[in-house]
Amino acid sequence: MDLHTHTRFSDGIGDIRDNIAEAERKGLRIVGISDHIHFFTPHVLNSYLSLINQAKKDSETIVLAGMEANILPEGVDITDDLRKRLDYVIASVHMYFNPGSHHKYLELVKTAIQDENVDIIGHFGNVFSYIGHPSIKDYKEIIDLAEEYGKGFEISTRYRVPELDFIKFCIKRGVKLVFGSDAHQPKDVGNINWGLKAFKRAGGKKEDLIFSELL
Repeated sequence: MDLHTHTRFSDGIGDIRDNIAEAERKGLRIVGISDHIHFFTPHVLNSYLSLINQAKKDSETIVLAGMEANILPEGVDITDDLRKRLDYVIASVHMYFNPGSHHKYLELVKTAIQDENVDIIGHFGNVFSYIGHPSIKDYKEIIDLAEEYGKGFEISTRYRVPELDFIKFCIKRGVKLVFGSDAHQPKDVGNINWGLKAFKRAGGKKEDLIFSELL
């Protein structure tokens, strides 16, 4: 599966059908279209969902309608009404942090985990090499909260995160995972090799994945 792909509806360069065609070419069972939420007006959203829903009927690969929302200090910018129209929502931090401020990042992630409209935390930890790495205790607090609220984490091949120990903790605690390429051009859809290898090294099995029932 690849649940993190972008198209011209946000900052990608391909069409929805281009992403799906690449997923089919690479033999993916599931592909998700998850464009950035802040690019959408109500009219554009209707077009986006209409094209995805048509593709669901035409494609041999399972196509899911997603969205990548932003985790902001005031919360995640996803509404109840919009969530009802989607198959899943990824929430990601896209803010700048100063070195040593990883606790601010973690607090934002905790806010998203507690948001009922969020399903997956995107590219968790992609900024840790710049702002500092949390402790094992910090990781366990995040995973405890994710377990409590039933949220999952993306294994991002683009950023090569989360760390292997974090993935192992998730599997041990039953916190679900997904694979994502974070593709911004069709040729990158399905590029999840790093994530697959990390998942296998951590002892992951099909049942540890979100949407495993579709695989």
